[in-house]
Amino acid sequence: MVLRFRPVVTSRFALGLLLSGGIGSSLAAEIELPTVKVQGQDESGYRSETASVGGFDEAPLLDTPASITVINAALIKDQQARLLSEVLRNDASVGDSYAPIGYYENFVVRGFSLNAASSYKINGRTITGEQNVALENKQQVEVLKGLAGLQSGISEPSGVINYVTKRPQDVRSVTVSTDDRGSGYIATDVGGWFGSEQQFGLRANVAHEDLNSYVEHANGQRDFVSLAFDWNISPDAVLQLDAEYQNKQQRSVPGYQLLGGTEVPHGASPKKLLGHQTGGKQVGIDSLNLNGKFEYRFSDQWKGSVSAARSKVVIDDYSSFAWGCYGSASCSAASVPNYFSPEGNYDVYDYRSPDDTRRDDEIQAAMTGLFDTAGIGHELTFGSSAFRRVIDKRKSVNEFIGTANINEEVPSFPPTDKPLNDSHRNLDSRQYGLFVTDRIRFNEHWQTILGGREVRLDEKAFDGVTGNQTRHTQQYVFLPQASLIYKPVDNVSLYTSYSKGLSLGGTAPWFANNADETLAPTVSRQLEAGVKYDWRRISFAAAVFQTRQAYQYAKPEGGTFNYVQQGQQKNTGIELSANGWATDRLQIATSVAAIRARVSGSGTPAYEGHQAINVPKLRASVYADYALPWVNGLAVLGGVQYSAKKSANRTGNVEVGDYAVVNVGSRYTTKVDGYETVFRLSVDNLFDKRYWRDAGEYMGDDYLFQGAPLTARLSASVNF
Repeated sequence: MVLRFRPVVTSRFALGLLLSGGIGSSLAAEIELPTVKVQGQDESGYRSETASVGGFDEAPLLDTPASITVINAALIKDQQARLLSEVLRNDASVGDSYAPIGYYENFVVRGFSLNAASSYKINGRTITGEQNVALENKQQVEVLKGLAGLQSGISEPSGVINYVTKRPQDVRSVTVSTDDRGSGYIATDVGGWFGSEQQFGLRANVAHEDLNSYVEHANGQRDFVSLAFDWNISPDAVLQLDAEYQNKQQRSVPGYQLLGGTEVPHGASPKKLLGHQTGGKQVGIDSLNLNGKFEYRFSDQWKGSVSAARSKVVIDDYSSFAWGCYGSASCSAASVPNYFSPEGNYDVYDYRSPDDTRRDDEIQAAMTGLFDTAGIGHELTFGSSAFRRVIDKRKSVNEFIGTANINEEVPSFPPTDKPLNDSHRNLDSRQYGLFVTDRIRFNEHWQTILGGREVRLDEKAFDGVTGNQTRHTQQYVFLPQASLIYKPVDNVSLYTSYSKGLSLGGTAPWFANNADETLAPTVSRQLEAGVKYDWRRISFAAAVFQTRQAYQYAKPEGGTFNYVQQGQQKNTGIELSANGWATDRLQIATSVAAIRARVSGSGTPAYEGHQAINVPKLRASVYADYALPWVNGLAVLGGVQYSAKKSANRTGNVEVGDYAVVNVGSRYTTKVDGYETVFRLSVDNLFDKRYWRDAGEYMGDDYLFQGAPLTARLSASVNF
């Protein structure tokens, strides 16, 4: 950012008289100062220097011994992202893992799937992951890659997604948007401070969206409202509260399956809705997220906090679901034909599961103190937490109603008349934790972080039909974490870390001999080393890791399946990233991830010796923003997402191809009637590439989801 001033100072007074002893009062002096150039740095943009997901409080990324990606509001706005999948495409370590349109999304990080029960948070508190969290009130999205047992207790080895909400500030803005399919979108962001000493702050976000999907018959709508409240009670006490509610209605879009279990469908259109029935209902998802935090500073060295949250989601799940090929003669020889027939036939099921309710409640108390012992600095954090997750739902109705073909129009079939089952509690899971961590600074170059969490799991599972208890699991486990950080200079950090985690056991699919059985929790271990370097206004990072977890799968045994934990999956990889201002006019957000994912000791040789399902060996993401020098306020945007080929089944003998998707756009900032106005244009998948974005597994079945075709969005934001 360069500001140029050319001030001229004109003095009409008797300067000559003062200097020469009175030459004449009519002599005037005009002094012209030289041009003054003020050079400043624009610190705004896509780069973030801190994150809260790596520990128990916000900390500089340079001092956090973990691989963390932060996607802030500036990048989210420029890419006009509305879904988490559109945000996470900026991180090469992340991919889709059963993320259908019209349903809630899930993801794979470093080759392991996130878990809806434990992997998603808002302001550090766990939420139910069975929702599409709105982005209108989010300041940034943080991705902690790898084990997070110390921070989260029971969690997956993949990592954690944390949403950070916007805090109150003086803001008045309206955004309107549309796309090439005629969707409509309007959002407002209003906030300010009030009170006798400006001690109260409020911020409200409201949005409505009419969704015109690129998939036929899959239009929908979304309404969202949120409120953030801050109260600076005193210089030492702060209270922060957040509430958000969203209702989304949209038909879910089923995925494809392999033809005959061995072939990827050819010529499939991403615009086709498999299994479409004219009388089908939309999937409704109501989500409510509440959280609050009270923080008190006892002294310059000690502070304490108490935080609590509730997250509740109610899903009315209706779908004309495409699955398997029991209704085709060519599949009659298979005991479980959970794939489309070789000629492209698939069965259509009338699936109904309304009032599917999931609720998370969490509370945490923590103390943090700074002190020295024998010349060694300590930053000690300790506390306790309690978490409860309950699931109340009906045993679903899932009735076969007919057979269709992927290359033909879907016939209309009579819907099922089977009545809904009664709702029962399916799960009551409670976790209690005690944690402690100490950042020890030996000198200006060396520091270590030692910590651990003692977790008590008390979990009850119930029969979905009768409501009778079927399992009671009680387990204690200690989850340690240790890191060593070396900073040869202030802007360079090298680290290595060891972590142990505990994940909930998987649930057996319906076709297994032990159907619906939930296995015991599994232990994961991870080693990681990395380097971080801040140079001027750009941050570089590199990390290598190795993660091991018990392998859970439906093991084929003589024509039947048993869901087991046997063997292990070991993922080894390297991650590279750069984020920030490369020049005064060019900023970049880029990452590369190479992962080797292998299974061993499973007892099923066909599942070993090759890349694990849905994990590409290489993925990359590049995005850039260049401010044009000849047009003030105009910037061109664009990027590329690349993925190598991926295995589409556990045997690894079927693959989906590699792909590169090109996105372009622009941003123009100007004044309209005196108000700052920002116009944004984004065109995703510029060359209308056909590709399979997701080739993962869900509940024991393989699914294929296509990427979105060319999509253009135009928006205008006015700041009042």
